[in-house]
Amino acid sequence: MFKLYYATGTCALATYITLEEAGADYTAERLSFKTNEQSSPDYLAINPKGRVPALVTDRGVLTETPAMLAFIAQSFPKARLAPLDDPFDFAQVQSFNSYLCSTVHINHAHKVRGARWASEESSFADMKAMVPKTMGACFALIEQKMFKGPWVMGEQYTICDPYLYTLSTWLEGDSVDINATPKVADHFKRMSDRPAVRKVMDAQKA
Repeated sequence: MFKLYYATGTCALATYITLEEAGADYTAERLSFKTNEQSSPDYLAINPKGRVPALVTDRGVLTETPAMLAFIAQSFPKARLAPLDDPFDFAQVQSFNSYLCSTVHINHAHKVRGARWASEESSFADMKAMVPKTMGACFALIEQKMFKGPWVMGEQYTICDPYLYTLSTWLEGDSVDINATPKVADHFKRMSDRPAVRKVMDAQKA
């Protein structure tokens, strides 16, 4: 059995959905950022980075969303969550997810995590003001150059889809109109209707 540590409103949602899509045997434990639970000694013993998600497996703990998504896809090949038999196609999946992790997520984080990069209040304001522009540009690039349709990688649903969906949930709060990217907006709606997504979203409200 796997154990996922997550917090609501974070990128952990992508792994949570993927575990459900894969039919994995897992439990999910919510951490409270309001009480700084991610920095507690108990959690730091699991993930010294002090961030979510973290996935506890029988072989150890995994962190970083692209790694966890790839691990789940490879652990449950019958779920067909990635093109595991084609190295190039699998690399394209990894490339897309790496972009979400290394660029899109970082742009979003500049809104509320400015202290990671600067110490002056004026710098925080500048970073926050840039978020609608940088996030809008990222999603425009995804829409125009990266999204194959009807799913991210084409006809087959993959681990890219819950990850894109997760970051799409941030757009409204980042003052980005998802409807400016019609393919992403349609993807978001179809993802919201998937049984696994509905189950996970309901579980997070409990």
